[in-house]
Amino acid sequence: MITNEPANKFKGVNMKAIVVNRLKREFHRRGIQITAGAINILDDHIHRQIVNMAGRCKDGNVKRLTEDLIWVAIGKPNG
Repeated sequence: MITNEPANKFKGVNMKAIVVNRLKREFHRRGIQITAGAINILDDHIHRQIVNMAGRCKDGNVKRLTEDLIWVAIGKPNG
């Protein structure tokens, strides 16, 4: 079958559900209950961090974020 859609190994995967499950698992491993409201606040905080990282990449003229350039997104000097 020929398609115009790019190959994507995450096709059909709900990434937010994966992130929420990982977040809940980490708190559970430490014996901490977490409410839906706290999860939403953490989700918002993580989203803001991602927005900041994308902005640093844009400001640093990064066209493709790779392992070698991850320092630009994180905001630490290379080296």
